[in-house]
Amino acid sequence: MRPSIPSYALYGEGASPGAGGFAHIETIAERSSLHDWEIGVHRHDHFVQILLVEEGHAAVTVDGAVHDLEGPGRVIVPAGAVHGFRFRPATRGFVLTLSTDFSTRATAPGDALLLALSRGGAGPLTPAGAERTFWLAREMLGLQQDWQERDPLFLALAEALVRTIARDVAPGGLMPGVDHRLDRFRQLVEMHYREHRGLEFYADALGMTRRTLSRLTAAHLGCTPLDVIHRRMALEAHRLLRYTNATATQVAAELGFDDPSYFSRFYQRTTGRRPAQERAG
Repeated sequence: MRPSIPSYALYGEGASPGAGGFAHIETIAERSSLHDWEIGVHRHDHFVQILLVEEGHAAVTVDGAVHDLEGPGRVIVPAGAVHGFRFRPATRGFVLTLSTDFSTRATAPGDALLLALSRGGAGPLTPAGAERTFWLAREMLGLQQDWQERDPLFLALAEALVRTIARDVAPGGLMPGVDHRLDRFRQLVEMHYREHRGLEFYADALGMTRRTLSRLTAAHLGCTPLDVIHRRMALEAHRLLRYTNATATQVAAELGFDDPSYFSRFYQRTTGRRPAQERAG
C-alpha cells in the first residue's frame, strides 16, 4: 500500500469533486466548530486553500512551520502542502477552496494571481484590503446557495478576492521583477521530481542550456538546479515520514529510490537528519 497523507478537497469529505472550475467558500465556524475548532493535518493535491481570518486567532501549520495569525489576515496554502489549523473558539472568517486550474485565469507568467496561488504565504491584511476582501467573501457566501458549476459571477468574485489579497501583500512578499523562468522550472520540478530526471531534461523543456539554468538558480536562489530538485524530493520525504506510518523503505520506493540505504544517505545529506529521526519529531 502506498504511503498517504489524508487528502481532501473539503476537510473530512472523502470524495473530491472534479477539478475543473471548482470553487467553494464557507465560514471558519461551519466546519471547524464541528471539530473543536481544530482541523487536523491534511493536504489538497489538486486544490489551493485560502484562509481568511476576520476576527480572532488561527495557529496555522504548513509543512511543519507554525504561523500565528491574528485577524484581519490571510494564509494561502498551495496545492500539496501538508497543513492544519487550530482556531481560538468563535474566530470569524472564511475558507476559500479553488481547483489548481484557477491559475489559468492569470493573464501573464508574472501575474500576481499566479504567483500568489503557486507560492502561498501568510500575513496581515491592510485595513483597505481587509474591507474589500471580506466584502467579496460575504458576497460569494450569499451567492453560493444558488451556485452552479463554473458560475461566471461566483468565479469572477473569487478572482477579485485573490487579486485583492495578492495586491495587499506587504512589500517584498511577491518579489516584483523576479525572473519568471524560475516559476516554470519549479512547475517542472513539481511534475517530474519523482522520475529522477537529469538537468538536461529541465534545460531542454525551458529552452535553455544547463549552464544558463545553473546561472538562473545561482543568481536568484543561491543554489544549483539540482539543489532545487533535491529539496523538493526531501520535502515530500519529510511529509511522508512525519505524517504517515510508512517506513523509510516504503518512502524510498514511493520517491523512486531503488536502494533504501542510498535514500537514507540522501535524506541525511539534504536535511541534516536521518529518516528515523522524523519519527521522533
